[in-house]
Amino acid sequence: MRTPFCRLPALPAFLLALVFALGASPARAQAEPDTPAPAATPAQILQQSSDQLDAVKKALADAQKNKATSPSPPLADLRTSTLQVQDQARQLVASLAPQMTALQAQLSVLGPAPAKGAPPEAPEVAAQRRQQDKAQAALNAQIVQAKSLGLDAQQLVVQITGLRDDAFQARLTARTNTPLGPVFWSDQARALPNDMLRVQRLADRWSEAWSDAWEPPNRQPLLLCFAAALLLLVAGRWSLQRLWQFVAARWLPQGHLRRSAMAAVMALSTTLVIGVAAQLVHAGIAWGETLDADLDTMATSAVRAIYFAALMAGLGSALLSAKRASWRLLPLSNAAAGRLRRFPWLIGGAALLTGLTERVIRSIGSSLPATVFLHALLALLITGLVALVLLQLHRARHEQGAADDEQAPRPWWSGVLRLGATLGVGLCWLAVCLGYIALAFFIAAQMLWTGLVAASLYLLLQLARDLAEALLASRTHAVPRAKAAHDLPPETQEQVITVLAGLVRVALVLAALALVLAPFYTGPGELVQRTLQLFGKLQLGQLPISVGTIFQAILVFVVGLLLLRMLKRWLAERLLPTTSMEAGLRESIVTLLGYLGSVLVFGLALVALNVNLQSIAWIASALSVGIGFGLQAVVQNFISGLILLVERPVKVGDWVSLSSEIEGDIRRINVRATEIQLWDRSTVIVPNSQLITQNVRNVTHGSAQGRVRILLPMPLDTDAARARQLIVDALKAHPSTLGTPAPMVQLDNINASSMTFSIVSYVRSPRDVAAVKSDILFDILRRLREAQLPLSTPQSMVVRTLGPLGEDSPAVPSQTS
Repeated sequence: MRTPFCRLPALPAFLLALVFALGASPARAQAEPDTPAPAATPAQILQQSSDQLDAVKKALADAQKNKATSPSPPLADLRTSTLQVQDQARQLVASLAPQMTALQAQLSVLGPAPAKGAPPEAPEVAAQRRQQDKAQAALNAQIVQAKSLGLDAQQLVVQITGLRDDAFQARLTARTNTPLGPVFWSDQARALPNDMLRVQRLADRWSEAWSDAWEPPNRQPLLLCFAAALLLLVAGRWSLQRLWQFVAARWLPQGHLRRSAMAAVMALSTTLVIGVAAQLVHAGIAWGETLDADLDTMATSAVRAIYFAALMAGLGSALLSAKRASWRLLPLSNAAAGRLRRFPWLIGGAALLTGLTERVIRSIGSSLPATVFLHALLALLITGLVALVLLQLHRARHEQGAADDEQAPRPWWSGVLRLGATLGVGLCWLAVCLGYIALAFFIAAQMLWTGLVAASLYLLLQLARDLAEALLASRTHAVPRAKAAHDLPPETQEQVITVLAGLVRVALVLAALALVLAPFYTGPGELVQRTLQLFGKLQLGQLPISVGTIFQAILVFVVGLLLLRMLKRWLAERLLPTTSMEAGLRESIVTLLGYLGSVLVFGLALVALNVNLQSIAWIASALSVGIGFGLQAVVQNFISGLILLVERPVKVGDWVSLSSEIEGDIRRINVRATEIQLWDRSTVIVPNSQLITQNVRNVTHGSAQGRVRILLPMPLDTDAARARQLIVDALKAHPSTLGTPAPMVQLDNINASSMTFSIVSYVRSPRDVAAVKSDILFDILRRLREAQLPLSTPQSMVVRTLGPLGEDSPAVPSQTS
């Protein structure tokens, strides 16, 4: 049974590139060929793939016959080899498809062969046709053979996967003698001498390898690697963390992002320092090829186990942060964190011991009793540590409850993890007592892996959340820079960041579930292949859906919208303002370009998604009746909006009047409706169809001029000619008054008490009428006062005072105006 260490991929080799470069052999460099090997032909690839698939079938038949041997490792190798054949067949079909398309195009140029009785074609054309037909037949045969190989490999992969599942389930349900009985221990006593002999042989091989590594040619690289590993262990982690604190203090904003990023750096620094130190030790021992294949494989597995254990210890220590409560991510008290501060390293040590024990068991070929005993011991060790963690948490919470009257509520996932850990510990101990050692070891190892995945998921979720909060915070410079670069409103930026953060969190949760729920014996490469195959088989009707096409379509859509936005911005701000077009026409051009470009980008995204546009046209025609009835008003407004943008009876900036209540300036013409701003700065949303089907008064249509008209009453005894001249002078003195048409002052009416002057002048825009009228009235009043021409006739009033006997006193005349 394989442990969780098989899931960890090897870390990048560049971390040790300098060390390995020091010992690179010149002879090896000279042995490299100067010219690359010629590429294999499709026929050679088909032959090699067929031979490889036949070898897999033969090995699978031999493995099924020999039931005594352990089937898992050979079955895993056979599955990998079969997947390689399947990938080669798929790539070959993809590479031959363009050649087939080119041949078909050449045959279409030649046209169909002449029918019987028709005049024969030219000899050159007939020879070319025969050559093209022969090449097409050969290419078609290769494509059919490659597809057949891919299908055969796919079926074989399914068969091997089923055999692996059956073998794995058989192991889990296998029962041995219980450790509580004497038979179990008697088997251990009988097998112990042979097992000790195997261990002694392995120790002798390592002793011999160490002696070879200590020889003078290899001693200096060995000491250098050991010194570098010791230096890393002593100062590497401290240096990385101090460097990160400097970078965070200088570049990261204040807030939770520093805390979560520091936890991630602590975990990674612990993993890298310990793992790279282990790789340096391995490189020093194996410098002069002192390790044989088996010992080198064991050393590589040990390095992988050390990485796993270091990652587990680093994650646990970073999440607990027992010494600095302000850096702690887990919702734990100081007392609980202090109680648990040693357990990450203890559990990591148990994980390392598990990985090393598994590798030694495979290398020496230990007996079944010894394997069962070691598995039982490791299962009890791991679950015992988990039980101690649960006990310490319970005690810490009990002490906190005794000290505080009100306890802080625990998150829901905390209870789920505790319940799962408790059930796992109980089931593991029960399985050991009943003799199901393989099941107990599987539960214990799975608890290690699940704990590592859960801790990594928690840290990454916190990091994603804190990063989103930092981007949305007003004190960061990310949002203003994005706004300056892309001209996006703050609300849109917040929505984009929130959606992206949510997508990242969902992707992290799905990845964690896939890692936990995947078959226990799957490695990282196989897990990725299974995921790609799962999503590659999705199909919506006749449309195949794969992860690659979805991401390609999203990329095409996003890049297309960005390019369209840049083009619209360039037209609106750079090109069109340099032309003689008015603002409304420029706005219409940019809006129409946006509509057409959006449709084009959407179509390109559908093409990238392998959607047949002809089928979409058929669906649209089938739904046209329903759209006509259900969305009649929407379609009518959309078509009306296009008419407004093309015909332009009204445009952006026009002063329009639809009724006594709706009169104002057009601010924007959208797809469905038009925005009209009234004089009180409120906005009315008018459907586009009303601007087409109803009577609309466009005050500024066609660059209309504004007319200023004033009715000015004056007394009958006023000098009309002099008043007229004063008014004409006032009109001509205003700078907004146009000379053509010339201003006019006419007598509009005469009655018993007054005469009325009709004053008319013209300005460049109707929007200037109110301001110009006010200015002219002020100027006319000033001129009339200076000329002492009143605007009204003084009224006479006779006041009579009655005497005591009712006699009238002399009348006193008075004048009022």
